[in-house]
Amino acid sequence: MNRRILLILGIVVIVLGVVASSALFTVHQTQQAIVLQFGDPKRVVGDPGLKVKLPFIQNVLYYERRVLNLDPPVQRVILADQKPLLVDTYARYRIVDALRFYQTVRSEGTAGTRLATIINATTRGVLGNVNLASVLSQDRVDIMKNIRDQVNAEARRFGIDVVDVRIRRSDLPDETSQAVYDRMKSEREREAAEFRAQGYEQAQRIRAGADREATVIRAEAEREADIQRGQGEAERTRLLNDAFGRDPDFFNFYRSMQAYQESLRAGTYLVLSPDGEFAGFFDAIGAGGVASSP
Repeated sequence: MNRRILLILGIVVIVLGVVASSALFTVHQTQQAIVLQFGDPKRVVGDPGLKVKLPFIQNVLYYERRVLNLDPPVQRVILADQKPLLVDTYARYRIVDALRFYQTVRSEGTAGTRLATIINATTRGVLGNVNLASVLSQDRVDIMKNIRDQVNAEARRFGIDVVDVRIRRSDLPDETSQAVYDRMKSEREREAAEFRAQGYEQAQRIRAGADREATVIRAEAEREADIQRGQGEAERTRLLNDAFGRDPDFFNFYRSMQAYQESLRAGTYLVLSPDGEFAGFFDAIGAGGVASSP
């Protein structure tokens, strides 16, 4: 009898455990839950803790309360100045209305696909109205804010709040990068040629000024030298004339000695008449070796 009672009690405990496990569920603080009855949502549970549902006929679907990440694929965008650009974006979003989220997209995977399509379309639309200089300048912040606002307006119908949309990278395609590089290279070469031409022109102007100044300085120096030389020749002539006037014999002797020094050098042969005027000081050499005056 006791064994039968214990068996019945054991069966009852097992049944109650099964029923309790089916009727009780736990919501984590990072989650939110929807209680479904045959696929029809009955209530949304947003508070964490231990909750109760109808056993066996109701089930629970959990969604994240935390911010979720989304990385749409890289897309090619044509800017307003007709330049192609490879844009890599990422987004951060949060499920704020679990019931609407379940009714529209059901799962996070489907939501990511739909949201990526919206982000890419919005990015193409916004970047199609700006040029490359704006994307690479401080205007980029306003561009991303505009994209986020438009994406958020579209995503609210899914029960999603888009926290942020950012442009991670914006690169030019290979062919465009080469074209931009060639254009920059030709522009720099043009500027370098212009600078060289300006430098050559300035160098020519400085060189011409220096040559003109040097010519003027040389002309003035030569004029001053001619003046000094003329004055020296005049002074020399005056001194010679004065010396000749004081002692004509000595002056003749001195001039003859200078003529002998210039004429009678080593290896010089002269054929002179003994009674000529040039050899007058060689006649009548005295005992002291000094020629007498003619």
